[in-house]
Amino acid sequence: MKGEPEVHDESEGSQEFEARLKAYEGRPAAATGVGRDPVNEPMIRHWCEAMGDTSPAYTGPDAIAPPTMLQAWTMAGLTRRPERTAAYDELLRLLDESGYDAVVATDCEQEYVRPLRPGDEITFDSVIESVSGRKATKLGAGYFVTTRTDVRAGGELAGTHRFRILKYAPAHRPPRPKERRPRPVINRDNAGFWEGVARHELLIQRCTGCGDLRFPWLPGCNSCGSPEWDTVEASGEGAVYSYVVMHHPPFPAFEPPYAVGLIELAEGVRIISNVVGVPYDKVRIGMPVRLDFRRYDDELVLPVFQGVTR
Repeated sequence: MKGEPEVHDESEGSQEFEARLKAYEGRPAAATGVGRDPVNEPMIRHWCEAMGDTSPAYTGPDAIAPPTMLQAWTMAGLTRRPERTAAYDELLRLLDESGYDAVVATDCEQEYVRPLRPGDEITFDSVIESVSGRKATKLGAGYFVTTRTDVRAGGELAGTHRFRILKYAPAHRPPRPKERRPRPVINRDNAGFWEGVARHELLIQRCTGCGDLRFPWLPGCNSCGSPEWDTVEASGEGAVYSYVVMHHPPFPAFEPPYAVGLIELAEGVRIISNVVGVPYDKVRIGMPVRLDFRRYDDELVLPVFQGVTR
């Protein structure tokens, strides 16, 4: 796959500095490695199941490995990492010390020379193939570093994997204005609920056919199918039925960590909302909560639940 960000040549880079970077081209990036396992049918099957690939070429007595598995046979796993060479560490350190201390992977390219088959023993070696001149990107100015890994089976070249990173100095960006919380999606099926929230009322639908309560709001009853309904106002009493604490990833207008609870109301229905008024790490299943309404801006009011500690 390819997808190098759009960049523009810059003439600001020091020729001496770029010559030092170029001197690393052709030097080893990692020690020669040996695949942890021969090419094997279980790995091929797992890969095909994960990718949804049902090609008959990957099953049966004449099976080959999917070409895109090329890198999988070189991976060391979580407990055994390949040894980077001193030359590659020096190159990255030189860029770090020169202010290009941020990194992002940009793209990879693979070339397939011959198919791999179950039983093939894999060896591979990596080299620093190229270091670009200084480039200006939206992330900031920096240098693209490309490593090339040649993958061999029984000593014969089977494929090549190129991996490219951008080492860059982050561009200065002005602080973004504080973003508003997302607006709820209001439609004809739930408009009455949000009208109630605006009045500080938590309304639950009640089927007038069978009397079942339901939440969230729906156009018809799941129990009897009746499209007729009215509403009852929740008392506001409830308990935490389940919850999660959000740490990552951060979202605009939200400040982690915070607790999101599945609240079981006294009426028997459940609603998802924030648990507030207690530290996030004190929220527990079964904790009593009480309905409250919190205004987030001039337009947005949301129901939340205050934790009640005993």
